Amino acid sequence: MNGCAGSLRWRMILGAVMLPALAGCSGFFVPPTSGGGGGGGGGGGGTTVNRVYTANSTTSTVSGFTIGTGTLTSVTNPPFAVGYQPIAMVATPNNAFLYVASPTAIYVYTINGDGSLTGASGGAPVQIANVTSLDVSPDGQWLFALDATATQLLEFQIGQTDGSLAAIQQPTPYTVANSTVVTVVPTMVRVSPNGGLIYAALGTAGDAIFTLNTTSGAVVFGGQLSLGSNNTTSDNGVAVDSTSTYLYIARSGVGGGVAVYTIGTSGALNAVKGSPFASGAQTYSVLLDSTGKYVYAANRGDGTISGYSIGTGGALTQLGGSPYASGTGVISLGRDNTGKYLLAGAFGGSADLTMYSFDTVVPGKLIPVTSTATGTSATGVMAIALTH
Repeated sequence: MNGCAGSLRWRMILGAVMLPALAGCSGFFVPPTSGGGGGGGGGGGGTTVNRVYTANSTTSTVSGFTIGTGTLTSVTNPPFAVGYQPIAMVATPNNAFLYVASPTAIYVYTINGDGSLTGASGGAPVQIANVTSLDVSPDGQWLFALDATATQLLEFQIGQTDGSLAAIQQPTPYTVANSTVVTVVPTMVRVSPNGGLIYAALGTAGDAIFTLNTTSGAVVFGGQLSLGSNNTTSDNGVAVDSTSTYLYIARSGVGGGVAVYTIGTSGALNAVKGSPFASGAQTYSVLLDSTGKYVYAANRGDGTISGYSIGTGGALTQLGGSPYASGTGVISLGRDNTGKYLLAGAFGGSADLTMYSFDTVVPGKLIPVTSTATGTSATGVMAIALTH
């Protein structure tokens, strides 16, 4: 379970993404951008149908599926060809647009009523940027992108009618303690449900904390959660509970697991007693269910999902049957807009996309209900995005 971070991520950007790297450095894969469980707001249009989209890196496609009662039905056959390697995605809260990041640019697509996608900018990128993760503010006004090559957070105002992106300020830089001995590997950015905070997972460099003015969109770097002066532990994914009270971190390497912190003034973090809580191998992303009572972590190293109940003071207890079997190299988690299903995308397939329901006998326990391949061959699902 020793984690490391470094230049392996660039192999993915250059198109040489290979499954064996799952056993290696924690900074190699871009984490999931889940559209599930988001807030409302953000312009008109869009669809209310329950859907999930997958970024298929090895086939340069995006697949879409309608989520039924225990079913996944493809909205397009074959998958939507984008002509580049998709590595991160997010749907706007009103489900009007899907943003997709390639290694060099950000693209926007209109989500049509039947779930198909149309290039909202004629297929041209809406911003030139090398980013690893995307997220949209709960009010649907701002898109945030975590820069892959510089220690900075990018912010764009979303055009509510066409999905265009306009930079409203210079990129917000962040500083990293022990930067000469730890490796900064930006992996995931998340906006808190109350809209006032932004957290970014930085691999062995820990996590960056930002405050957000929800009226003006102004972002200020507020500090860093440091993991110390080594490259043996890596923070890969983050999630904030619905009340913006707790931060959950998917942590791999020495001392890995699911780390839990209380959120204080300006986003300051204090570890919950007993944190981090044990998980599977190479924990890479984390997600809360719609009730806020359970937490799930994708363990890419052993292809499992760990499940926990949330107790007094934020302490976690493993659920019955946890960890649950998933696809090979599972890295992406999301929940559907009914709160009835959890979906998991796996880079190595077997299966590419798996859907789980929640057991009624053992509350919170995951029950696999269906799975599917997202493309015509090994598709390398790098991210999933769900409608709201």
